[in-house]
Amino acid sequence: MMVQKEFSIPFSGLKQGKHNFQYTVDNAFFESFGYDEFNGANIVLNVALKKMSTMLEFEMEATGTVNVDCDLTSEPYDQPISAELELVVKFGDEYNDDDDDILIVPHGSHQVNIAQYVYEMLVLAVPLKRIHPGVLDGSLQSEALKKLEELQPKQIKENKNENDPRWDELKKLLTDK
Repeated sequence: MMVQKEFSIPFSGLKQGKHNFQYTVDNAFFESFGYDEFNGANIVLNVALKKMSTMLEFEMEATGTVNVDCDLTSEPYDQPISAELELVVKFGDEYNDDDDDILIVPHGSHQVNIAQYVYEMLVLAVPLKRIHPGVLDGSLQSEALKKLEELQPKQIKENKNENDPRWDELKKLLTDK
């Protein structure tokens, strides 16, 4: 939980206007949420806070890489990611995070923790299907790829002059001829 505390932004002492914060997100951040799909992470997060008298606006931008395993070969590789998120924080009677874009905090609050929003933004920035770049360009040599090629179904060459006898009886049933 210590990793998530650094994402608490105290806004009560800040003047109205724009304020910038920068964080480095590593694998310990994801492990604090119990997320273990990444082998490693190196992400730079820039947070711009625009403080107004009645609300706060956060603009978050993240760029970097996460080390993940390929879905086809199980080979680890660095997946580049980039993500953006805008969050509006308003003040109300009680805490409410039902809306994805608007967070309501009690009037007496003096800080906002953005760790959950950062976590969701970064996890959703990773593609669902993770394919090693070496698989796409053909430069990766692995046992898994060799086995997949070996087990690939053979292509059936279709000759358009030859009819399949299984369909001949069904073609007789066609009434449109």
